[in-house]
Amino acid sequence: MRISGFNIIVVENVPPYRGGRYWIFLKLTTDEGIEGIGELTSLAAIGREVSNIKLLEDLCKRYVINSDPFKIEDLWRRMYTYDHDYRHPDLTSMSAISAIEMACWDIIGKYLKQPVYNLLGGKVNEKIKAYSYIPEGEGWRKLTPDEAADNALQVVGNGFKALKLDPFPPIYPSPRDVTLDEINYVRKLLKAIRDAVGDDVEICIGTHGQFTTWSAIRVAKALEEFNPLWFEEPVPPENVDEMARVARHTRIPIAAGERKVTKYEFLELLRKQAAQIIQMDVARCGGILESKKIASMAEAFYASIAPHMYFGPVALAATIQLDVCSPNLLIQEYNIGKLHNMILKNPFKVVDGYIIPPEEPGLGIELNDNVLENYLYKLI
Repeated sequence: MRISGFNIIVVENVPPYRGGRYWIFLKLTTDEGIEGIGELTSLAAIGREVSNIKLLEDLCKRYVINSDPFKIEDLWRRMYTYDHDYRHPDLTSMSAISAIEMACWDIIGKYLKQPVYNLLGGKVNEKIKAYSYIPEGEGWRKLTPDEAADNALQVVGNGFKALKLDPFPPIYPSPRDVTLDEINYVRKLLKAIRDAVGDDVEICIGTHGQFTTWSAIRVAKALEEFNPLWFEEPVPPENVDEMARVARHTRIPIAAGERKVTKYEFLELLRKQAAQIIQMDVARCGGILESKKIASMAEAFYASIAPHMYFGPVALAATIQLDVCSPNLLIQEYNIGKLHNMILKNPFKVVDGYIIPPEEPGLGIELNDNVLENYLYKLI
């Protein structure tokens, strides 16, 4: 079996744009008529994604067409080393490789009539604990403590036993020093949330890597009493030593990884004990198999995984395949909008805050072409 063709589809999301303003899907077709789907990560501006699409087209034309979809390791390495051997990877190139890789897995699963997780060790998690965000669709608007508590209760009312908030709206440039007034205000928010939801609900703190080291330590010390599940990217992720310094100064577990790629960058994060909760992004870090390798490395360090997922439904489907077969899964990000499910023939199932894994072959999803047609974005 050989890959005989490819098609790139751009979808325009609907407000409040959960998962990004645009979704970029890749369809690979084989000479036996089997179709696999992947997703190239996108965020807001389609203009900057045009170059990413061109890269994806180039990789498909040069390496994917006429390739055997079963030879994922070989194809991955040929794409990874193209033009210059073992160059330092980045989010753009690895997102394109990830899209191709997950589409190949979708083909393999459909050919063998098995979900991908059965090909990577089998099911160890019958259901996947998920967390949702507060506030619902309000971006970075500063919440009052009462609003924060109300939003938290809405998330819990939807069945979730864990929630996440970014209580420090990003102020650029970063890293920056946070003020005592900001810290005290966030303490009021967390107290209101904890009082509202009790101790049965986990609270995750995001920061998007915006603090200096000493400010991150100061913030962590001030928030420890609320017992968050994690303190995410307290400093910019490129300096792992400084993240490790923060980790040594707080009882809150550090979570990181959404902006890192390949097993090599995650190995540094683990070796230096900079994070105890690893947040690889399957659609960015190199694909499903690379994520499985990262999860296995984390397992050897007794670290948990909580995969990042803030893109479209194909990326989420690929991430769920990883979750199901990973014994060190802690929790899964589940931050979707209405179009995520509308665009699928078999929408994701969430019961009492747990994602129910699909049993269909491949990635377990199929796009609804009738709905898809209504949200296509035409590139100029």
